[in-house]
Amino acid sequence: MMNFPSKVLEKAVEEISGLPGIGKKSATRLALHLLRQSNSQALGLSDALRRLVTDIKYCKECHNFSDAEICEICASEKRNAEQLCVVEDVRDVMAIENTQQYQGKYLVLGGKLSPMEGIGPSQLRIDSLEKRARSGEVKEIIFALSATMEGDTTAYYLYKKLKDLPLQFSTIARGIAVGDELEYADEVSLGRSIRNRMPYNEKM
Repeated sequence: MMNFPSKVLEKAVEEISGLPGIGKKSATRLALHLLRQSNSQALGLSDALRRLVTDIKYCKECHNFSDAEICEICASEKRNAEQLCVVEDVRDVMAIENTQQYQGKYLVLGGKLSPMEGIGPSQLRIDSLEKRARSGEVKEIIFALSATMEGDTTAYYLYKKLKDLPLQFSTIARGIAVGDELEYADEVSLGRSIRNRMPYNEKM
């Protein structure tokens, strides 16, 4: 157990160590590093974290993080509104955008079906997906879900729900290893998997 000369420092270390992947020693190093910086640098970080909590929004159309009611991707006239890429998480949008291989739009589900974790259809943004799919604007639904049993189950559920609509369904090519999450895929493999996507059918 660490002994701290200051309760203020101890509280800061406690809060920092609550972040994923950061233990008490790393948190202590970070806190001491901040103390060695100028007040403006430390307060700049503090203000950025405050704004992260108070100012960030979810896009009303795709549910990506945004500074405005509608995110830059959804608002852009350069994006192909006929393609809708369905992902689990905001981090997946960031990963795909980093490949620069996709110019359509997105729908962030907010997770994947997982009965073991108590995540059913009502916990995901499936109603929002249905609304977009029935809008008449979307021509292709691209399933870019993780290569896991839960990801495959989610894609199958969504396909069954939407298959009667006049839409083309596709899924990213399995350049991504089975069991992998999109955010951890390298940009080249992920870019190829988007570019070489395959038609989706319920027998996959």
